[in-house]
Order: sequence, then structure tokens, then C-alpha cells
Amino acid sequence: MTLDWKQLLLDIRQDEAIFGLDIGSSAVKLIQMHKDNAGYAVTAAGVAEIAAGEGSEDNSKINTVKAISECFWSTKPQTQLAVCGVSGPEVAVRYFSFPSLPPEEIEGAVLLEAAQICPFNVGDASTHYQLMPDGEDKTSGILVAATNRLIKSKVQLAKTACLDCALMDVDGLALLNCLSEFEETKPDEAKAVLNVGGSCTTLAIMGEDSPPFIRDMTYAGNDIIEQIVTERDVSTEAVKEILSNCEDLSQLRSEFGDGFEKACKRLTVDVSETLRYYEAQEKSSIVEKIFVCGGFALAKGFVGLLDNHLPAAVVLWNPFEKIRCKADRSCEEILRKNGPAMAVAVGLAMRSI
Repeated sequence: MTLDWKQLLLDIRQDEAIFGLDIGSSAVKLIQMHKDNAGYAVTAAGVAEIAAGEGSEDNSKINTVKAISECFWSTKPQTQLAVCGVSGPEVAVRYFSFPSLPPEEIEGAVLLEAAQICPFNVGDASTHYQLMPDGEDKTSGILVAATNRLIKSKVQLAKTACLDCALMDVDGLALLNCLSEFEETKPDEAKAVLNVGGSCTTLAIMGEDSPPFIRDMTYAGNDIIEQIVTERDVSTEAVKEILSNCEDLSQLRSEFGDGFEKACKRLTVDVSETLRYYEAQEKSSIVEKIFVCGGFALAKGFVGLLDNHLPAAVVLWNPFEKIRCKADRSCEEILRKNGPAMAVAVGLAMRSI
């Protein structure tokens, strides 16, 4: 099953040259790729940290725009057309299945379904869908909805940085497109990708014969750090420094005792429960492997902890291990250091318009 889903939440421009722009809560990541007969190759890559906002929401936006501009001008991707992504509680990706409907009734049925299952008012959201062949007398597919507030916020951030948002994607779908391109899925096997950022954790699952499954969780890296700060009575900067410099889980335990595992417990429980829910669904397979990425995945020992507590094999995922780089050495160094944190940007860059 191809996972190149086309439920694009926003389609503003038509052009060929684009780049993936992942605007996170802690950093901005940019990837531009070219595809030829040999596959994908990176032609530009950049990362810029977002300075911690102090005070108002406006200061946070200003710092984010600065990071976007820094990321863009440091990479110079030769186009101002970006594909951005959204995630979190204001985004919903759901599978639907109705008795066979005539084409003119499908959109109304999908909108009614969205109104019933989305945790926000779909009247203030953008909703799109794509039908899927079911092989039965049904009308089935995937619907995507995101609040207009969230979409406009991402578009405005790019615009203020003098960039054009050509498409708006969903982070979970971008991750699955990236996973399906570079990691094979065998029959009766499901793979999951767990993207742990600063403010959002995305679990996306795909199987050979099942629809995509995506869940965004609000407990993420910043919450783990904050819990350690509270329990150990140390500064946020000190915790971040230790997480950056520790070599493995045993060293983290020597620094934090059982504090790190306690701080991660809510995340491991949420992921485990979500996996059980997914595997109980019709047509779903057992998840055999979890590919972990995102900015917090760079914390040494984190993946080892997940491997100890989750009911599937857990590996750190760097998609650039299977993607050529046709840029300079500075780009290669960025990919080497930050590869797992840039998986969403890769999936966004794979979109075509």
C-alpha cells in the first residue's frame, strides 16, 4: 500500500521547486531534496534553534521567525516555496468507512463523520479526505482535519520570514511517507515511527494492508526535562547539558538516579496503550519495530530506555543513512549530527506540487 496520501490541508501555489520546513517548538529544520533514477538526494539542509521566549507569545513568535530566517539564509535552497506541517491536539487523522455511497454524497458524509470524531469544531477547521480501495461494497478512506487557527499560524510564521507556504501537510503523514520510502514493510507486519519533539510526540503506524494510524500526544521532551528539573531541583540548562553529553542510559542513571525513567514513564505508558489499541483494530498487524526520531531522540540513552519499556524492538532512526547527499560538507555534518531530528522535514520535502 502506498502511503503518499494527498489530503493536503492547504494548496496555495503550483511550482516544482520546494523544500520541507519543519517549524517545531524548539528548532526549525529545513530539507530540500532532488529525486532522480537513483532515488532521493539532499541538496540543502539546515537547523536553527529557537531562542527561549520570555514573557509574551509575541516574543516567542519573533524568535521563531528569526530561526526560520536563519535556517533559510544559511542553506539558500534557491526557492522560497516551503511545505510546512502541523501536529498536536488541533489536528486529526482518521479512517472512515461507510456503506457504498454515490460520489455526490461522499463529501457530506465525510464532513459529518469529522464533526463527530474531531476534538474541535470542524466549522473552524480545514477538512480534506482521500478515498482508498477497499475491495468491498464500501466507501472508505482517510480524512484529515486541522483548525484554521493552527494552519494560519504556521502560514503567517513563514510569511513573516519572507517565505511562501505552498502546501500544508500533517507531520504524522510526512513521517509515514518517509518511513515507507526508506524502510520496507513485510506482509502481516506493521512498523511504527515515534517522533519525540519538545512539545509534541507523534506516533504513526503503517501496515502492508491497513490504513495509516496517527496519534499526537502532548507529553514530550520539554515535559520530561521539566519533571527532572522539579524532582532533582536543578536548572533546565543543567538537565539539557547532561542529556546532550551522556553516552548511554547507565550514565543517565548515574546522573539522575531513577529520575529519568520516572519522567519518561507517562510517555512509555501512552505509547504502549496506543500500540495495544492499534493492534486490536480490524485489519491491523502486530507492531514489530519502532523507529524513534525527533529532537529529543538525540538524548543519549533515551532510545535504550524506550527499548526496555515498550513492547516492540526500538531503534534510533536516521533516514539519511539511506539518502544521498549532493551538497557540501557542512550539509553532510548537519545531517550526521541532527539526522534523527529531521525526519519530519524529509517527509515534507518529499511532497510534490
